[in-house]
Amino acid sequence: MSVVTRFAPSPTGALHIGGARTALFNWLYARGRGGKFLLRIEDTDKARSTAENTQAILDGLTWLGLDWDGPPTSQAANADRHAQVAHELLASGKAYKCFSTTDEIEAFREEARAAKTSTLFRSPWRDVAETDHPDAPYAVRIKAPRDGKTTLHDEVQGDVTWSNDQLDDMIMLRSDGTPVYMLAVVVDDHDMGVTHVIRGDDHLANAFRQNMIYEAMGWAKPTLAHIPLIFGPDGKKLSKRHGATGAAEYQALGYPAAGMRNYLARLGWSHGDDEFFTDAQAREWFDLSGIGKSPSRFDFKKLENICGQQIAAADDAALLHEIQAFLRVSGAAALTELQSEGLLRAMYCLKERAKTFPEVIDKAAFILSSRPIVPEQAAAAHLTDVSRRILKELTPQLQNASWSKDTLEGIVASTAEAHDMKLGKLAGPLRAALAGRAVSPSMFDMMLVLGRDETIARLQDAST
Repeated sequence: MSVVTRFAPSPTGALHIGGARTALFNWLYARGRGGKFLLRIEDTDKARSTAENTQAILDGLTWLGLDWDGPPTSQAANADRHAQVAHELLASGKAYKCFSTTDEIEAFREEARAAKTSTLFRSPWRDVAETDHPDAPYAVRIKAPRDGKTTLHDEVQGDVTWSNDQLDDMIMLRSDGTPVYMLAVVVDDHDMGVTHVIRGDDHLANAFRQNMIYEAMGWAKPTLAHIPLIFGPDGKKLSKRHGATGAAEYQALGYPAAGMRNYLARLGWSHGDDEFFTDAQAREWFDLSGIGKSPSRFDFKKLENICGQQIAAADDAALLHEIQAFLRVSGAAALTELQSEGLLRAMYCLKERAKTFPEVIDKAAFILSSRPIVPEQAAAAHLTDVSRRILKELTPQLQNASWSKDTLEGIVASTAEAHDMKLGKLAGPLRAALAGRAVSPSMFDMMLVLGRDETIARLQDAST
């Protein structure tokens, strides 16, 4: 059987980090088995669904690198097909016309609440003959089982049992003829050939109501996997009070996509003790059996740690491309061609120990800046009369030197020794001259990246 998974977000808001993880799990499961990963936009809530939100979801998935097969489908566009299935069930006697009005249903529920009895509505029209139907608007309800129990197997939750007397005769078509979400989901999953439904466990109760449609239509049921929700560090449902909750926010904050994929995959799923892994390993290893039953806690420190490892392991050119995208979405100025070239040359000494792209860019200040370099206050304190003289003395020695790290270290070390000082004592003045900062990458790495001419020019500027 060829695996087909789907991600079905509602475009009523941006892509939430919980939705991003759900999409990732579906993507990993399909891609690891040579299957298909489909995207369906569940836009039946016309009042809240917007084109802007749809685009934001697509952009978020694209940033995360979660490619889908075929064009995204619209649930709303398939309304006629959903209604067709409801009428098929009506014709087969597995559904019925309900003429109860909204006011009548609400009055029943008010009485039930007052009497502290079940508010589960039992339509009086379930077994009324067609000849006794009024000429009035009606909803189409499915005939739910009234006794016994239903057990569904879930790959994460195990066997879950629901008492059938807790199931209502679910509305499938409203009195205006429009289909409800529960019907649309089942029909779309069936028609799209979805074999595995991997979604949040807040949909677990829905599975029993949707199961009635599968049973009534005689359709093959997909494998279910309901994954626990994501909590904040305090153990409460992840929300704005914990920090960023949307995927786009993390891109704008400068987290690398590979780091987010790695961290989100590990958030609620495990493969032994592995914390850091590549996309290829994740696709190979991911399985539903590795998903835990308990909610996961979002840990920003762990996210940063994983992101730091992914940045360090990344291809330099790929990092540059992603940094350029980060600058665009964050509203920062784009890099010039010269700055991009310099950043690429410097990447090897920037990406170590950097956890986010702002940290990479901050470390790259020396190559992104142009002369004259104006030292920050802390750096300027290292440029004393004595240190300026030493820098002036150092400059001609670099003119014809072989531009290698070993040679540069030797020249600087011998200059320091000539002045009866340790090599580290020259680090402050050199950083001030080359980067204008007290903290920077290695002075020798900066020299190599800047090149001979630029290095000497900056030393000359600082020594005058």
